[in-house]
Amino acid sequence: MFGLADLISLIISAFIILPIVVFLRESGYLIVSAVFGVNNPRLTIGSGPRIVKVGMFDIRKYYHLYSWYSYDSLKRKSKFVYVSIYAGPILVNLIVALTINAMLANDLLQEYETFWSRFVFYAFYYVLFDIVPMKTANGMPNNGLIIYEMLRYGRRTDYNQEPFIPSTSEVEEQYQEEMEKIEEVKEQQKDQIEHEKQEEKQELKEQKAHEKEKAEEHRKERKQ
Repeated sequence: MFGLADLISLIISAFIILPIVVFLRESGYLIVSAVFGVNNPRLTIGSGPRIVKVGMFDIRKYYHLYSWYSYDSLKRKSKFVYVSIYAGPILVNLIVALTINAMLANDLLQEYETFWSRFVFYAFYYVLFDIVPMKTANGMPNNGLIIYEMLRYGRRTDYNQEPFIPSTSEVEEQYQEEMEKIEEVKEQQKDQIEHEKQEEKQELKEQKAHEKEKAEEHRKERKQ
């Protein structure tokens, strides 16, 4: 039966463990691409409006599982470089999971064993869905499929034109356009609210004037 303890475990998994695992996964791209020389790298954490941007880290308002890595270009380009970059997220989560698992096996994390066991589970979960070649949303290949196609054909063979790792400059441009649209909507809503308030005031003013006229007529009738 699902109880309070299970609910607490679910909340910890959803709002602490999973975001950390996703962050580690995305940092795999960053670490490997930095080795081969990368221009304008960025690790975006969360979605929605920006809270703060510190160096290559872009922290957004709605922080949860949606995080991603982007860059503009690489100084070194080869099949080996691209395979290494797409293998980065797999290796980072795998190394972290194996390290924590080894510490658990040697009773080094007894105090928070349940938390770390769950952390290892989700880290291996992402490794599994990264390493087994498959297509994901919108027909995009996952890392395993990209690595397989790179090794076998020397390139991506799917027909999806979207870049697997987006350009930081394009991401920033899209973000600015989205924020401008949001500001326009806010201004429109503000104007609409102000217009509605003015209409309410006018209606109230007319109602009071009408009531005043009726009261005046009533007074005249009584005098007659």
